[in-house]
Amino acid sequence: MGIRYLSAGESHGPELTAIIEGMPANFTVNLDEINFQLSRRQKGHGRGGRMKIEKDQALVTSGIRFNRTTGAPICLKVINRDWVNWEDKMAHFGEPLENIELVSRPRPGHADLSGGIKYQQRDLRNILERASARETTIRVAVGGLARQILEQFGIKIYSHVLQIGSVKEENPVRPFEAKDTAEWANKVEESPVRSYNSNTEKRMMDEIDKIKAEGDSVGGIIEIIITGAPVGLGSYVHWEHKLDSKLATAVMSVQAIKAVEFGLGFKVGERPGSQVHDAIYHSEEAGFYRNTNHAGGIEGGMTNGEPIIIRAAMKPIPTLYKPLESVDIETKQAFEASIERSDACAVPAAAVVVENAVAWELANCFLDKFSGDSVEEIKQQVAAYQDLIDNY
Repeated sequence: MGIRYLSAGESHGPELTAIIEGMPANFTVNLDEINFQLSRRQKGHGRGGRMKIEKDQALVTSGIRFNRTTGAPICLKVINRDWVNWEDKMAHFGEPLENIELVSRPRPGHADLSGGIKYQQRDLRNILERASARETTIRVAVGGLARQILEQFGIKIYSHVLQIGSVKEENPVRPFEAKDTAEWANKVEESPVRSYNSNTEKRMMDEIDKIKAEGDSVGGIIEIIITGAPVGLGSYVHWEHKLDSKLATAVMSVQAIKAVEFGLGFKVGERPGSQVHDAIYHSEEAGFYRNTNHAGGIEGGMTNGEPIIIRAAMKPIPTLYKPLESVDIETKQAFEASIERSDACAVPAAAVVVENAVAWELANCFLDKFSGDSVEEIKQQVAAYQDLIDNY
């Protein structure tokens, strides 16, 4: 069955909640690591005022006892500190206050208008509250749990920013290409734009500042790198079991992500097959291996033992301080779109969100292949499968 979760909560509601089902027993969980992921999501040059209000921390209310999963459903919560400023406006019951202003001006680039029509809402706040990227907070918390499972089996997930606006990293270095992977990860983590290159970092920050001064916003491109995944996660036997399909869905589910590619990505349409496919080699020490990774670690919907390389393009945040034109849904008159507090650039934060969205999906595939009710069963299956790989 794998694992699954359901989340609930609004941007300015009291809390964001997730209930996770199917988590095997006896996995060790570090709450500080989940909170570390939440803190990473709030960082980045160009973030808005909301990040000064919220100091996100996860609460666990079930399914974990003495740092270990019990096999029961896990409930995670993140409290919205801004709720105290919105309690009257977002009350769950009672009649609305007379002075509450309805949101009737849909913002271009948001879910406002389509959602209002779909759910027949005249106050578009009922749409924007759930559609908000604030929802990714609980997804990061869930991903923070999932990636701890993966790390116990040597699977690690990294991200960095390749481009912000017109500023592009021309010669990106990935963690497995660096002399010291830990040094690479620390340097990227300390960068306000998640760049390993100090010169590119400065140019990216200057680009954000310039765009922000103009009342505009800017997007970019991020790269996710996964190392240590064993051969054979995912499957070719049916479309819904293909790992790249699942990972693409996870990436594209993140607000403002508009494109995703693996390995060479769109460049496969420009090159002959001899420059696209990865030749296979074998040695007694390494077993089967490749000298290139154009496939991005996935062939036929399955991991092939190479690092998984995913890139995603994020559009500029659509809430602008020099708003675009829109039409009031009540009067049908043209207006400048209403402004909600927003970021000039959220690309570095989006990289962290995508990391954790991918972590959940990868953990799901991992536990689907190595299923069991406890971590002890899973470890036995992983060890047996490794023996099969070594002797293939």
